[in-house]
Amino acid sequence: MFESIALIIALAAGFSFVNHKILKLPTTIGLMIMAFLMSLMVISTRSILPGVYSFFCQVILDLNFSSLLLDVMLSFLLFAGAMHVNIHALEKEKLPVFLFATLGVLISTIIIGALLYFFCSLIGSPLRFLECLLFGALISPTDPIAVLSILQQSKISESLELKIEGESLFNDGVGVVVFTSILAIIHSGGGNINASEISELFLIEAVGGIVYGLALGAFGNFFLNAVDDDPKTCILITLATAMGGYALSTLIHVSGPLAMVVAGLFIGNRISKPQFDHDSKKMINLFWEMLDDILNAVLFVLIGLVAHGLNGESNFIVIGFVTILIVLVARFISVGLPFSMLKHPDGKPLKTMAILTWGGLRGGISVALALSLDESVAKDFIVFITYVVVVFSIIIQGLSIGKLVKKLGLGKE
Repeated sequence: MFESIALIIALAAGFSFVNHKILKLPTTIGLMIMAFLMSLMVISTRSILPGVYSFFCQVILDLNFSSLLLDVMLSFLLFAGAMHVNIHALEKEKLPVFLFATLGVLISTIIIGALLYFFCSLIGSPLRFLECLLFGALISPTDPIAVLSILQQSKISESLELKIEGESLFNDGVGVVVFTSILAIIHSGGGNINASEISELFLIEAVGGIVYGLALGAFGNFFLNAVDDDPKTCILITLATAMGGYALSTLIHVSGPLAMVVAGLFIGNRISKPQFDHDSKKMINLFWEMLDDILNAVLFVLIGLVAHGLNGESNFIVIGFVTILIVLVARFISVGLPFSMLKHPDGKPLKTMAILTWGGLRGGISVALALSLDESVAKDFIVFITYVVVVFSIIIQGLSIGKLVKKLGLGKE
């Protein structure tokens, strides 16, 4: 495990150096592209240098990408991302954020599931409808890690940035609950779980996660206020809140991702107040920014390296590219329907919808959920098309979102 982590850190450092000096791309995109190309090189030498191929396979197996992200890194990344969001500014966008993160995820899951099922049936690659819905659930949430890191460089208007950031922070928790519910139905044979049980699971996981996050944030703030003149202790308290809080969420069966977002918002906005000790505030923000940057670098290197372990048939590639269009269509409809319920003071609803659609990036969470599946649910197929969508989303959408914002005139004043 230590050797695998050391190798990933070394690759992240090396790729970051090359990107900073030569490529000059957004860090997350540059790192993922280089790791992806490295994976292709490893695959191409499989027959010539089988030992090298086996070594890289073992590295990914030792790290267990799905478990590493969902059980360890996600708590830090969500907590750090939420800490730097202004809760008062976010409150102005609470209705669109709520609609996008709940209704939008459900609409997208259904549309993607239905269109994918129809297309697979059309080309003679039958897939169970529930498996298509499962893919819809894991790919519908926008990834907060990818969104936050890339939007910072897009110079998007504050209102639109808050909509996308707020949605991405909350909808992954909702998406995980929907994913878990559909997976439970599949494993039960499709007939042993009713709507009331799914509703109960959603309430306990989602609402419970939010309530637990509020309690966790209040608990952390109590101790921060007592020692705000001691920066080192303050940092330890925030670490304990993120790590201990996330670990406890799994024991009490509430949504850890939602809890981390709420707790991070709560604590981040508390330490930003003028009365909080300046030195402690500076140290806490610096620590979490550095940790966030390091984990982001590791995450996107891992996303790129996962490519060498993909298993697929020739028709998976065709289905993968069609799935990109399906996901974009579903995204447009799933944000368009809730968006039509809102007022549009800027007078640019179609342009805003275009940015919301193109800026809905997918990332590591989708890949991790796909990798967490077992072979009873067409795992190879779902992992393959998930990876195709994620790579397109991060590289193509991530690199072009800034230009689209500028072209549509929705940048910062």
